[in-house]
Amino acid sequence: MLLTTDAVSRARSAACAGLVSLALLAGCGGDPGDGYCDAVEGHQEQLSKTLDAGGPQALLKALPTFEDLHDRVPSDIADDWAVLTKALTGLEDALDAAGVDPAAYDPKKPPSGVTRAEQDRIGAAATEVGSARTRAALAAVDQQARDVCQVPLTV
Repeated sequence: MLLTTDAVSRARSAACAGLVSLALLAGCGGDPGDGYCDAVEGHQEQLSKTLDAGGPQALLKALPTFEDLHDRVPSDIADDWAVLTKALTGLEDALDAAGVDPAAYDPKKPPSGVTRAEQDRIGAAATEVGSARTRAALAAVDQQARDVCQVPLTV
């Protein structure tokens, strides 16, 4: 049996409609951030304690929690989480490369053996952590947790 041009066209249309339907159903099957709100709530108390302790290393101590949340994040806030975790990872990497304890590092009196290049890298990374861009990203992820999850990142 030969297929007419109309029959081929209808078959293509039906196949396309089927593929679109499958794609839509797959998209409705679950949000990639489904566990995100549970994770925010689960990390809230520990994150609060870590950040409340303060000190220059508080954000670095919170990095593993931030990374876990970043791994679960819905796509609408992924860029802000990436900005935050990238800035903190950059500082952590700079300190690690220099063999420096974040709690003891004083940029005005760096430990002996820390090169000028390492000091500059640490300084640049610290500046990025404190930048308006990183602060805005932190504010955005906190606000999103409040709005979507009905839970702030910290108590």
